[in-house]
Amino acid sequence: MTISQSHHSTLRDLTTQFAQHGKLESIYLRPARGVACVQTHEATALAGLGLQGDRTALAKSLNPAHQNGSKRQVTLIQAEHLAVIAQLLGKPVDAILLRRNLVVSGINLLAAKSLFRDQTMQLKIGEVVLEITGPCEPCSKMEIALGKGAYNAMRGHGGVTAKVIESGKLSLGDKVICRVAEPFLSPQNSLF
Repeated sequence: MTISQSHHSTLRDLTTQFAQHGKLESIYLRPARGVACVQTHEATALAGLGLQGDRTALAKSLNPAHQNGSKRQVTLIQAEHLAVIAQLLGKPVDAILLRRNLVVSGINLLAAKSLFRDQTMQLKIGEVVLEITGPCEPCSKMEIALGKGAYNAMRGHGGVTAKVIESGKLSLGDKVICRVAEPFLSPQNSLF
């Protein structure tokens, strides 16, 4: 895109453009509430459930609004935000203590949530397709895990939640691509 073309882009167009692809840096599974996370080199994402071996994939939502699964099936955080949190705390931060499933670098996760209801954005990581559903706000347990002031240090830097749209394998180093979702066509509609 030339400079003159970028001046004529609409906000809708601009929200779909990323300078580069991201990279999957770390994968963590949370076997149960209050149990330490387990770091792994690969994982299987299950559509509508979460990551195999993670507590969210095992839990059944009692909320009728979540008929197609919870909006918090997978949690993601930007690797770049780890440095911000560490700076605000005044000490190093180990990502495993933040209890987010995926650590990615090189892409703004907050920008992967569409501003427009009719334009769904998706993250493709390896074989897996995720849809960002909202922010992953810190909880009070961060004060215990990271120390005094951790809750406020993480506010705005806690990452995002997502739903698994397409199942598949995730592996360390996988490319993270943000894209506009293709419109759903039922098999019946695609015949005509």
